[in-house]
Amino acid sequence: MSSLSRELVFLILQFLDEEKFKDTVHRLEKESGFFFNMRYFEDCVTNGEWDDVEKYLSGFTKVEDNRYSMKIFFEIRKQKYLEALDKKDHARAVEIIRNDLRVFSTFNEELFKEITMLMTLENFRENEQLSKYGDTKSARAIMLVELKKLIEANPLFRDKLQFPTLKNSRLRTLINQSLNWQHQLCKNPRPNPDIKTLFLDHACGPPNGARAPSPVTNPLMGSIPKVGGFPPIGAHGPFQPAAAPAPAPLTASLAGWMANPSPVAHQAISAGPIGLSASSNAAPMVKRPRTPPVDYQTADSDHVLKRPRPFGEEMSNLPVNILPVTYPGQSRAHTMYSSDDLPKNFFANIIQGSTVKSIDFHPVQQTLLLVGTNIGDITIWEVGAREKLVSRNFKVWDLSACSMTLQASLASEYTASVNRVIWSPDGNLLGVAYSKHMVHIYSYHGSDDLRNHLEIDAHAGNVSDLAFAQPNKQLYVISCGEDKTIKVCFLQKILIC
Repeated sequence: MSSLSRELVFLILQFLDEEKFKDTVHRLEKESGFFFNMRYFEDCVTNGEWDDVEKYLSGFTKVEDNRYSMKIFFEIRKQKYLEALDKKDHARAVEIIRNDLRVFSTFNEELFKEITMLMTLENFRENEQLSKYGDTKSARAIMLVELKKLIEANPLFRDKLQFPTLKNSRLRTLINQSLNWQHQLCKNPRPNPDIKTLFLDHACGPPNGARAPSPVTNPLMGSIPKVGGFPPIGAHGPFQPAAAPAPAPLTASLAGWMANPSPVAHQAISAGPIGLSASSNAAPMVKRPRTPPVDYQTADSDHVLKRPRPFGEEMSNLPVNILPVTYPGQSRAHTMYSSDDLPKNFFANIIQGSTVKSIDFHPVQQTLLLVGTNIGDITIWEVGAREKLVSRNFKVWDLSACSMTLQASLASEYTASVNRVIWSPDGNLLGVAYSKHMVHIYSYHGSDDLRNHLEIDAHAGNVSDLAFAQPNKQLYVISCGEDKTIKVCFLQKILIC
């Protein structure tokens, strides 16, 4: 979805909140996945509305996405299970074990067995790890603190926790501006414009010598006074005070439904292993840069419409201006622009969500941008549409095939930074060099179809750089690393220089 379409969703969210369509607001938040409403999430957890909690989370993440998501779902389902045991509702506890907690047995079978054995105890607090479990209300409050830290640290939520700064009734303001602009284009503008619908463009009818029509009451606009141009659109009819002589300005804000972000900087958090006990001394939240609102330049909008749309994007506050390119089969004449056609102003942002370490444009489809970050994520963006096509987190595909040195390193810290991302000459493959030993080669089949192709435990330590070569139409991958070697890989053959 383009940046402007994304912003339209935020305007609709604001409008729905001002009109008190609360259920619709939260459904749109979930379905769009653009804004995670922490206040709504807190209320659902505090009230024990577990089905609503998981349905809302499902719009943003799934259990298997990463270790943070896994622990979020585990803590919620564990709490639901313990509450069933506390109520002596063993039938419900068995149902939760079978339907909700069994998925975690593949990650920690011993923990799953220990959870199951709690059903044999008269009081699950006899378990040493659960001896400090209090009543339901306090247990939910402790769990909520842990969940908020996990959500803050989860890369999938980093650009979704801050609602953009908007003036009240921003969508209404834009509609008013549009109506006034349409009225200025009328050949014979009437002093009292007759507005009966927003479904069609406004146009004043031809003058016929008759008296100007009386003000019209529109359900969305309210009463129109006898002045030139359009008055501001007022509040929606059913929500407007009956005694008000004119549309009352909307004063509702997002404060009631938007979580207040903490201004305090936090240290990094580790999701940690899932377990029975609550994490009472969990590490603080990870530090996130706040996303500034984007101001679109409109002074030159008429000129922009007359030429191919230039675009400059920002990845973690780094502007990238892209000049016209020649595509296969395109004549040179189609790429010749004057100096007026070149980008002069910052146009838009693409928010990656974490620090960008390397970027590379597709050699054929040159609006596809490959991005690698400091937390090991890689993303393919359609820059023209400002759309994220596909994303992958750092993950070792076959740990048993890795060297013991790498396995030991991953056991202590299962993270790695991307040092280099690069497309192959034909754009069918892409390579990723990590800060820990690994080189990943993916095959790309268009859109969001990205597949694992080859995993190489290439170097002892940091993989500094990566390149492709195609001598004699045979594709090679070349890497260099902290171990002072250069390695050339062709299919299953690896040569050390």
